[in-house]
Amino acid sequence: MVRYAKEAENPAKSVKARGFHLRTHFKTSREVAQAIKGMHLRKAQKYLKDVVGKKQIIPMRRFMGGVGRHSQAKAFNTSGSLGAWPKKSATIVLDLLKNAESNAEVKGLEVDSLVVEYIQVNRAPQMRRRTYRAHGRINLHVFAVPYRDDPDRNRKYRCQRRTMMHLKRRARRRKPVPEQDWELNNFIALFIY
Repeated sequence: MVRYAKEAENPAKSVKARGFHLRTHFKTSREVAQAIKGMHLRKAQKYLKDVVGKKQIIPMRRFMGGVGRHSQAKAFNTSGSLGAWPKKSATIVLDLLKNAESNAEVKGLEVDSLVVEYIQVNRAPQMRRRTYRAHGRINLHVFAVPYRDDPDRNRKYRCQRRTMMHLKRRARRRKPVPEQDWELNNFIALFIY
């Protein structure tokens, strides 16, 4: 059985939904979660659909560095009218609400009277990626290829006799792939009563 950070007071009249290693930013997911806390299920779903369509905004209260000011945020009385439309986080939380709704239907609970009582977002470890470059492996004395080539290709290149100038021109033509670090949202748990 999976252990949650908080257990429901009345498990018979509550449902749970949970997601792991979701590909979205932690900070925006936390703000989305705080925005729908205490809302009725239908109201929360409509609100998040409006956020995806940029009709309503998510107020940024804790993680607000570099967030722009928008007039829609005045309705939430945030400091400096800071808000954003985190589409990816909103769609992921919307999918979790849909999952919780289907869990309630299976349990036989009335879906229209459900309220998002508890929602938690935890941070996950970052994924590591590489920038594929030569890393100093090409010089005048050593015949080598960039890091991303597989051994078969290396063998093929070693068998062929080519000049170093041709290899340098080939290395210059390759464009490096930008390095990307993905912040992941490890865990979202919500109870709906």
